[in-house]
Amino acid sequence: MLRSMSVAALLGLVVTAGLSAGEQQLNGHNFTLPDGFEIELVATSPLVDRPITADFDEQGRLYVADSSGSNEPVVKQVVDRTHRIMRLVDVDGDGKYDTSTVFADKMMFPEGTLWHEGSLYVSAPPSIWKLTDTNDDGVADERVEWHQGKTLTGCANDLHGPYLGPDGYIYWCKGAFAEQTYEQPGKPPLVSKAAHIFRRKADGTGPVENVMTGGMDNPVDVVFTPGGERIFTTTFLQRPGGGLRDGLIHAIYGGVYGKVHDSTNFHPRTGDLMPPLVHMGPAAPCGLTRYESNFFGDEFRDNIFACQFNMYKVSRHVLQDQGATFKTTDSDFVVSTNIDFHPTDVLEDADGSIVICDTGGWYRLCCPTSQLEKPDVIGAVYRVRRQGMKTVEDPRGLKLDWDKLTTAELAKLLADPRPAVQRRAIRDLAKQDAAKVVAALGPILGQRDAATAATRVNAVWTLTRVDAPQARALVRGSISDSDANVRHAALSSVSFHKDREALPLVMKVLQSGSPQDVRISAEILGRLEEKSAVPALLEAASHQPAELEKFDRILEHSITFALIQIADREATAAGLNSSSPWTRRSALIALDQMPDGQLTPDKVVPLLTSDNAALRQTSLWMVGRHPEWGDALTQYLREQLARDTIRETEQDDLKSLLAQFAGTASVQQLLASHAKSGASSDAELTVRKMCLEAMSKSGLKQMPDSWLPSLTKMIAGEDATLKPNAVTVVRSLPLPAAGTDELSQALLMLAKQSEAKTEARIDAIAALPAGRGELEPELFTLLVTNLGEEASVATRAAAVDALAKASLSTNQQGELADIIAKVGPLELNRLLGIFENSTDEAVGTKLVAALKQSPVLTSLRVDAVKTRVAKFPEPVQKQAEELYAAINVEAAKQKERLDELLAKVGTGDIRRGQAVFANSKASCVACHAIGYKGGNIGPDLSRIGKIRTERDLLESVLFPSVSLVRSYEPILVVTTAGKSHNGLIRRETPDEIVLVTGAKDEVRIARSEIEEIRPSTVSVMPAGLDTQLTREQIIDLIAYLKSRQ
Repeated sequence: MLRSMSVAALLGLVVTAGLSAGEQQLNGHNFTLPDGFEIELVATSPLVDRPITADFDEQGRLYVADSSGSNEPVVKQVVDRTHRIMRLVDVDGDGKYDTSTVFADKMMFPEGTLWHEGSLYVSAPPSIWKLTDTNDDGVADERVEWHQGKTLTGCANDLHGPYLGPDGYIYWCKGAFAEQTYEQPGKPPLVSKAAHIFRRKADGTGPVENVMTGGMDNPVDVVFTPGGERIFTTTFLQRPGGGLRDGLIHAIYGGVYGKVHDSTNFHPRTGDLMPPLVHMGPAAPCGLTRYESNFFGDEFRDNIFACQFNMYKVSRHVLQDQGATFKTTDSDFVVSTNIDFHPTDVLEDADGSIVICDTGGWYRLCCPTSQLEKPDVIGAVYRVRRQGMKTVEDPRGLKLDWDKLTTAELAKLLADPRPAVQRRAIRDLAKQDAAKVVAALGPILGQRDAATAATRVNAVWTLTRVDAPQARALVRGSISDSDANVRHAALSSVSFHKDREALPLVMKVLQSGSPQDVRISAEILGRLEEKSAVPALLEAASHQPAELEKFDRILEHSITFALIQIADREATAAGLNSSSPWTRRSALIALDQMPDGQLTPDKVVPLLTSDNAALRQTSLWMVGRHPEWGDALTQYLREQLARDTIRETEQDDLKSLLAQFAGTASVQQLLASHAKSGASSDAELTVRKMCLEAMSKSGLKQMPDSWLPSLTKMIAGEDATLKPNAVTVVRSLPLPAAGTDELSQALLMLAKQSEAKTEARIDAIAALPAGRGELEPELFTLLVTNLGEEASVATRAAAVDALAKASLSTNQQGELADIIAKVGPLELNRLLGIFENSTDEAVGTKLVAALKQSPVLTSLRVDAVKTRVAKFPEPVQKQAEELYAAINVEAAKQKERLDELLAKVGTGDIRRGQAVFANSKASCVACHAIGYKGGNIGPDLSRIGKIRTERDLLESVLFPSVSLVRSYEPILVVTTAGKSHNGLIRRETPDEIVLVTGAKDEVRIARSEIEEIRPSTVSVMPAGLDTQLTREQIIDLIAYLKSRQ
């Protein structure tokens, strides 16, 4: 195994000499760590093979979920149960594990481990198991099914966890979109397919409570800040794009997170989906821990460490308060260059070191980025220390006689510098007599100096676990503590227990507290369903900056969600009359989302054109969720269009609204009626133009039948003012399969009007439905005579569109072939497509002859021409060979090189090829994605092996400019200043073009500065890769790409 991993590292082109101070070679890896840190191997096979997650018991023994390496379907795994839990023991206390015992065998795929109160809780979908070793022989002899999720989907994402909250409850994550049902006392049951974080009493009694809802695929690990805030890792918090996908989320009570997904439709929303805390891209983040001690230094206390499975690293995230949530400073902590380093869990040991589980290369189930199943590449457990760290004496407090400690003595241990001792003291203290606990903790909470703040936090969480009125009363006093963490813990405790006696203090915080304090206070009021708090909540909602981009979405959510939970319709409706747009916004959303809110469209629709951006945004969001408001929306839009004067800024807003809701039948009728009406004034003409623009920008999958008569009338009418606009609408949307005869006749009539403008006539031909029969000779002549440089670019493009869609006779194809030699590079490439299905030898001969005479022949690509002439008879194919040689004078040399390497492709090694793909020298991953990971400049290669032969792949790698993938053809832009830019169009606007010119390079070019645009023959993918890689590496790379199917 070690040799195998070392080879993989070498294939990653690891530098073995001159390592910097932050680099360390170990176990086949080249690790990069912050200066002053070191990493050591503390366990691998045979002690543990493929560690997934782990946790410590009070003795410091490490319980590790160990995969068997199986990627069998989960329905088979749940029957076979081939995985296990290992207990590792460090006998001599040197930090390295010496012995291991199979604590539990025959386990379903384990996805979380928690040691609590003498038992190990393990999530093994569809259940969480409580495993207990009753005789301390290292083997769990008692197995209890603590939780039944009752769902098991293909990726086994149904369950992750569990995790112990500071409140003493056990938390776990649900993913995978399978429906689960949970009873809620006094309320309808929670029936949901969405992702959730749930919690329940550790003894398994009481209801299951939902604390987070989302449309993400797979929430994984949860940690808690000192104040009790929940932060978790998740995949697919948004649909992949722009380098984004996974990340960290601060889970605010009642928030709906993740991507838009049907599973969240039945959960109350407070506006747009809640924002993530950290974007990580396709990292597949999993294990997570909060660093509790200061043994690494004070700057590391309360930092978050996250495993990024796909990125071969553990990252560090420093939290800082920002409004009602946090912002983070993000950096790498441990990074390996080995593509088989897959960290899955990270945890802080009692001595302050960090333990990392690397599961190895086995996992491929539902992980598109892993690609290869490598059960032989086993994992390991590593430990990271800071050099020069002080040795912690008795880090777990094992020398203490815990069974004999008094309540007062346990209370003193809350101030112990050892986190493991603090946690155990909290646990044991909470079990003591409530009166004694309150008496012991009262003096501690009475201290308000900064030095004892952490101790006060521990005291609050201890009291949270004590179910007694005097404990609630003592916690209330900490709501006004000088330390933010203590206040947050106290407020979280009040929320957890729904402590109504704290109401006066909570109301005071709501009115004058910090944003985070106000947020938690609002949460409390919502959970208490306190109707008297509605006016204060509406007032609190107004405390936002005027600018929409600066508002605190998190604070707004908590206030609005509280209003939804309180569900006092009349009191909330008073907020609609507020002078504050933020109060009106919260009131609108709350009324919309609460049961029996009775919100009517007349309260919302007029805000679509509000001067306030926040209210416009809110009304758009709400109207889009209420198709039954279509009539009210239409009436409002009708009134707006009937106004005598519509300012230009209002015109843009109205056009956007009309386009956005053009899918509504009533809005479609409104657009149709305005489009066909006569324009007796400038105002009416403006309205008609607006409606036609909205039609063309609607993006409908098919033109509504109700628009056909209006557009037909405009195109056939005598008034030429808006004919071009009407034709544009026809060209913008797919036409219905039937009922277009009159429209076709009107377009044909316009196309044949010799007195009409040439541009209008050609646009009309381009708008004609496809499949209407052979193109009339006079129209064909009009089109082909407007393909030259004397016509505008737009006219040439429309002529090409019309010819490409028309049915051309063999004679017309022959005439077009003759003209090919005279057209420009942009038109030439598209016109060639017309001949793709032609089989007439005479036409083919003319086409090849014309191409040979074309002055822009070198702008063509051999593969593009081959595709277009492939169906012509053999004589044409032979004539085309000379054409290919003229296009690519290097063809013979390239063919020889291809044949030489192609003969050896069968000897390629897929695993080594994966390493080549990922390494920094080839840089394939910088531009191409496989399984969501990688760049998006070039085509996604996740399934490239299914659609490309080895020869195709080899040609693309060695000679990228010879064969270009459609939709990735480069263009050459020449500016008026004489500069040339070669690249792919990233995006276009009426004012500029953005070109991608390299893996990390973009250039913006104003259209006013463009002199010429033409197809380029040079790929953005650099040539010469065969000079950077060895022959063996190229062969391995091709083998890997071919395996991607």
